[in-house]
Amino acid sequence: MKPLLNIKATIALLTLTGLTFSGFAAEPIYPSKPLKMIVPYEPGGGVDIMGRLLARHLSTTLGQSIFIDNKPGGGGVVGTQALVNAAPDGYTIILASTSPIVVAPFLVKKLSYNPQKDLLPVSLVANNPAILLVEPNSPFNNLAQIIAKAKAEPGQLTFSSSGIGGTGHLAAQLLKLLADVDLRHIAYKGTGPATMALMSTQVDLSFTDLLAGMKFAKNGQLKAIAVTSAERLPMLPQVPSMAETVPGYVAGVWYGVFVPSKTSPEIINALNQAIVKTLKGAEMLNTLGQDGVTPIGTSPFGIEET
Repeated sequence: MKPLLNIKATIALLTLTGLTFSGFAAEPIYPSKPLKMIVPYEPGGGVDIMGRLLARHLSTTLGQSIFIDNKPGGGGVVGTQALVNAAPDGYTIILASTSPIVVAPFLVKKLSYNPQKDLLPVSLVANNPAILLVEPNSPFNNLAQIIAKAKAEPGQLTFSSSGIGGTGHLAAQLLKLLADVDLRHIAYKGTGPATMALMSTQVDLSFTDLLAGMKFAKNGQLKAIAVTSAERLPMLPQVPSMAETVPGYVAGVWYGVFVPSKTSPEIINALNQAIVKTLKGAEMLNTLGQDGVTPIGTSPFGIEET
């Protein structure tokens, strides 16, 4: 009977250790295959730039490739719904911004998802201020001139944005509120078209998130009027903050990684640790710092910095 007992003991041991007779292999450790990162905006915008940068460095940390899946539409709502519909296995993640997570529930009457119930935060990634731009031949050289013109001719000055509820739209709305001016909003389908509208003088000004707008300010294609951070940025020291003219003005957008709500805590923690490690890497710090973006690594619930 001893051989039979030994066989039973071996089977029990294999069961406890997660091994099987079909190769005696343990369950694969996450991640064991490539990941997909949904970017709920068009290529070339700030979220897309951040997503591609994060994916490139995070893939090294995780040891798996990460490919970008751009799903623009509805101010980020289309891509966010795609994440909600994805399997909660950690292989589909999203880099989202404020708009589809915080703003959309207040602007969209029949939102197809509930951010608080259908999504789980993995980590905040970065804070990104905006930059107020005009075309190079614009008569405006500072914010005071824009405000004076807007007060003299209410509703005549136009501004472009990537869409209702986006960074540019909300930044301009805050200016209208604090400076008591009337600006006319013209929404475009993405940061790229909104910027091209400014370059072609279809609109008078535009707020663009810093990651997307910095290059145009540096190469002279557009003229920088002000940044929406609380203070001037080291990489654009000649460009004043909005608050220097409009006291109390501070605006920006955060980027964060989310997964479907039923994703296991083990997967979320593994992703969180990899993201935090990636954000603390010298290459990410240097690249984002040059663009005036502050990298952040937080706990899975975004409460405390890790």
